[in-house]
Amino acid sequence: MTGVTLNQAIKRYGQTQVIHGIDLQIEDGEFCVFVGPSGCGKSTLLRMIAGLEETSEGEIHIGAREVTHVDPAKRGVAMVFQTYALYPHMTVAENMGFGLRMNGVAKADIDQKVQEASNILKLDPYLKRKPKALSGGQRQRVAIGRAIVRGPEVFLFDEPLSNLDAELRVEMRVEIARLHQEIGATMIYVTHDQVEAMTMADKIVVLRDGRIEQVGAPMDLYRDPDNRFVAGFIGSPAMNFLDCDYADGQITHPVLAQPLPVSEEIPAGQSKVTLGMRPEHIQIDRSADTCTVDLTEALGGVSYSYLLTPNGDKLIVEERDDQRSKTGERIGISIQPDRAMVFDPETGQRFR
Repeated sequence: MTGVTLNQAIKRYGQTQVIHGIDLQIEDGEFCVFVGPSGCGKSTLLRMIAGLEETSEGEIHIGAREVTHVDPAKRGVAMVFQTYALYPHMTVAENMGFGLRMNGVAKADIDQKVQEASNILKLDPYLKRKPKALSGGQRQRVAIGRAIVRGPEVFLFDEPLSNLDAELRVEMRVEIARLHQEIGATMIYVTHDQVEAMTMADKIVVLRDGRIEQVGAPMDLYRDPDNRFVAGFIGSPAMNFLDCDYADGQITHPVLAQPLPVSEEIPAGQSKVTLGMRPEHIQIDRSADTCTVDLTEALGGVSYSYLLTPNGDKLIVEERDDQRSKTGERIGISIQPDRAMVFDPETGQRFR
């Protein structure tokens, strides 16, 4: 059983603290994704687990072992980076087996492990090729194969798909998810792309400024975010937010044809709230004209209409009906109260 546990993990560079007391439990066999905007600390946290960054305070455990200050080579982890870092003069098979050869593993054992990894990653036709004869996706599979042959307890991925084009990114997302199902190892994956996080993860850790904002299953974070940051970061297109007036259990805004009743516990004296609505939870009302369609994106089975409200707010609405909105059209919207979320405009925390 090899999970990963962080207890009050802190990272400082001189007087600057970039990771602020992270507590996290990643279960054995889980696919955990660290996600957040650039500079949030996700890669630093991954490198602390790998041992490539020194942990200033706190503890890191891999399985039953504390590895906070253990040499990276002895932690039982293998890391796959954004860059493939393949040796150009070596074949695919030689690249995959290089680490084992440097550790003095017998050639027969190396060949067996390389073949097993090749079978998993469907690299058999390419074993005798050199990296220059491979596509970007094939090179990344070789880099993953190099990690597999080491037989690590934990796989660490640091934005491994960033250098691939859109089609290859989708293909490799599927490959890595399938790999996880097949070998069942604990995997920790860093990305700034919340679509990757949503489609691949068992558990998502949303980070901001070196702190955890929320941890949970992808759909739990999507349906039940704790704060405005998580609500806005998870989901594509992003959640819509409107600054509204609040009184007597009702929200008002110029775009709303009538006050929106809410059941959340909102403190007495609170007169301003932020209303959050996902694009698919807003309905077009063609009998009203409170919004102007600024732009439409037709994607086939679904369209996204970008609306301007009377006071200049912007909304994105998902449409799937046969009748779709057109640029310049005047329309209204309606919102289901049970689908709306209400946030504190000062702290960003969600009222529940």
